[in-house]
Amino acid sequence: MEYNYIKSLHLIFVITWFAGLFYIVRLFVYQIEATKKESPAREILGEQYKIMTKRLWYIITWPSMILAIGFAIWLIALRTFWLTDAWMQVKLGFVVALIAYHIKCHLIFKAHENGMYKYSSNWMRLFNEGATLILFSVVFLVILKNAVDWIYGTIGIVLFAVLLMLGFKMYKRIREE
Repeated sequence: MEYNYIKSLHLIFVITWFAGLFYIVRLFVYQIEATKKESPAREILGEQYKIMTKRLWYIITWPSMILAIGFAIWLIALRTFWLTDAWMQVKLGFVVALIAYHIKCHLIFKAHENGMYKYSSNWMRLFNEGATLILFSVVFLVILKNAVDWIYGTIGIVLFAVLLMLGFKMYKRIREE
């Protein structure tokens, strides 16, 4: 019984963590594009986006990450035998990648707070797909566990990444027209 409550809470905070990561990068895109606008729109939008990113980052995204990881540790403590399963080891690898992605978002967030915009809005749109790939990978791993052959799983993720890239290129072309 306790396990299902912990699992539910873990899932809720994973969802809000991903929502925060998806939206923060979208806000980065808007911040970068606001720097290209004429005054006073540049200043007004810039300040508004800074407020929005700060609230999203510190009120939703960071707490969600901490709680998702905390409940995950609790789940693993209840079912330590999962650590020997290949699917769980691969999933934990993706979690490490997601934490690295989160930290990179934090570095970008801090740079934007200081008025430093290192990346283009197109780069940020592409960067946003990193979280999408991790999300798809983790969901399929958790649901299918050992039912998916690793070769087919890897091919599937690569094909999905190619589709995302094609979609990104098409969207960029449409925006430029």
